Amino acid sequence: MLKEILGVADDPPARRRWFHDDYFDLFVWQAGGEVTLIQVCYGADATERALVWDRERGFFQDGPPAPQEVFSRFEDAAATLPEEVRREVREKMHEFAGRRLAVLSRRKRFRRASWQR
Repeated sequence: MLKEILGVADDPPARRRWFHDDYFDLFVWQAGGEVTLIQVCYGADATERALVWDRERGFFQDGPPAPQEVFSRFEDAAATLPEEVRREVREKMHEFAGRRLAVLSRRKRFRRASWQR
């Protein structure tokens, strides 16, 4: 179950939120009450794979493509997210899963920013 890590530095004008469990790190940026960026990092070593949605640029995959089990596993983990975050992230995850073949990988490895370590 994803739990929020408090005290994460904001990224003005957006508010940055971090949710974590043993398999996922979820980063959500919100500005003006809307989600503007989502990073779903996943796997035992969640530093190398991520599904990303950006309001300006759309979807992309960092690292190897996500197996289908990632999406169902996320459904279980998302149960503890705040409703407004859960709804937005689930919607984007389902949208990504439905069109994932059309989304290209941007990088072979995903590198976290220093504040994410």
